[in-house]
Amino acid sequence: MDDIRFEYEDERIKELFNDLNDIRCSRNLMRKQIGPELTKAVKKRYNEIKAHSCFSKLQQGPGKIESLTGNLKGCYSLRLNANFRLIIKPKSYDLSVESLNNCDTVIIKGVLDYHGTGNRRNWLIP
Repeated sequence: MDDIRFEYEDERIKELFNDLNDIRCSRNLMRKQIGPELTKAVKKRYNEIKAHSCFSKLQQGPGKIESLTGNLKGCYSLRLNANFRLIIKPKSYDLSVESLNNCDTVIIKGVLDYHGTGNRRNWLIP
């Protein structure tokens, strides 16, 4: 099987990640938006996701991945640091084991300050 493929919640997120992965011509867009430390953590998580062949393998991997609830139900978070998470969503029909075993595409939704108060969580990306 191939590596996991990526889609993006919107065009701005796609632009940030394309720039992040463009080693030769990067304009450092993400670094300018969220700073060097978080950008480094996002790149590390991105590469970890990409190294898996399907979403269920990612769930079994060494990084801590958590399923979310509420208005983010169906999404998962990957820890970037104590407060910030990379939010992703498997592109699958449902969240059954079989669907996640066959899921080879992840939608990147953005970077979130997961510890905001109540429903007032702060999205750094988008």
